[in-house]
Amino acid sequence: LFCVQLDDSKLNHYQQPQDIKESDFLKFLEKYGSLAPSQVQPSLSTFYRAGDPILTYFDSSSVLNTLRQPVKMGASGLCVDGNPAGFLDSKSTSCTRIFANLSKSCVTDPALDAASYYRDFTVLKVPVSDTIVESMKVNYEIEFSGTHGIQSVSVRFKVSNISGNSGSSLQQHFTLHFWTRTLSHTLPRSGNPGYITGAPLLIANSGATQHMSVLQSEGDGSCSQFLRHTVQFGRNMRTGCKLSLSPILEESNCSYIQKKLYTVLQGMNRVEDLAITGSAHPTQAEAWTTILIQNCSVQAVNCTSCCMVPVTLEIQLLWSKVGLLSNPQAQILGARYFYRCHPLKFLSTSTVSLTTVVTFTDITEWPEPPRGQPQMHWKLPFDIFF
Repeated sequence: LFCVQLDDSKLNHYQQPQDIKESDFLKFLEKYGSLAPSQVQPSLSTFYRAGDPILTYFDSSSVLNTLRQPVKMGASGLCVDGNPAGFLDSKSTSCTRIFANLSKSCVTDPALDAASYYRDFTVLKVPVSDTIVESMKVNYEIEFSGTHGIQSVSVRFKVSNISGNSGSSLQQHFTLHFWTRTLSHTLPRSGNPGYITGAPLLIANSGATQHMSVLQSEGDGSCSQFLRHTVQFGRNMRTGCKLSLSPILEESNCSYIQKKLYTVLQGMNRVEDLAITGSAHPTQAEAWTTILIQNCSVQAVNCTSCCMVPVTLEIQLLWSKVGLLSNPQAQILGARYFYRCHPLKFLSTSTVSLTTVVTFTDITEWPEPPRGQPQMHWKLPFDIFF
């Protein structure tokens, strides 16, 4: 019959709410009863729901199947290939495969063939069983857009050289990651209105809200391609990892390497704005502040075959508490991405060590503590008791 609006940061959410009695409902119905009903949800066959198997289509055989993500089974942890990947179910799995003849299996076993994870099939944008819709490029990092279904899919591989002809075992890792450009209405608040310590920072890119994140390393110290640490309000952090570069590096590729490292440090999407409060809405321009980005110089020093590349990103955040002393609210006043560069020699470097540092600085200006009522100061003659 009526709505409680909590997204307006100008409202005072800390007053005692009004008690609604049965006799008051007619009064509120007259004022708020004209709300439009929610739109009718589309039928279940026109979009993916969380947990639904993702459908694939084999053009050569006209067979409809599901996207698979191998998992381990039993105490031995052996791989089971029939496990379907669930929509919006981002997770990583590991399992073990045993080979009687590794050299033979290397060229015949589909599990060791990278092409078998994407070749000859496409991913359906929406789960329509009777019509094959236009396919997208295959990708195990899946971009979705609400009820419009899957927008793009891509797959990446990291391979290693192995040797041995006798019985061998090999551990494989599989990751499925979902993301969207329009998560502004699905992200939970990080406070209302002020940030809560430990809550993720909200950032915006072209109006789409997401969480600020930094580099995350794999078990071997390499930079993860999909996983990143979420920056939590009030918690300083430092991360590091090693990024492998292409073995073929030329001087003409300097600008490409610089752009790639900036993208790796900052993330796939360029960060533009940062939410001042934890309940900021994308449509409230006053609730967002522009992030200052300071790139480093691109000129090498005393090196003819070097390229100045960013190796460190310092995310500096200034915040303070505002409002009543009895219930102060944490707000972010400003943020800066500060990059530090280092000369990279093309012919002698195959990996680059990257570091990210996040620091929160409290610049709250506390008022004077409240004082009691002024007291009267008596001034009496020296001989008052004579």
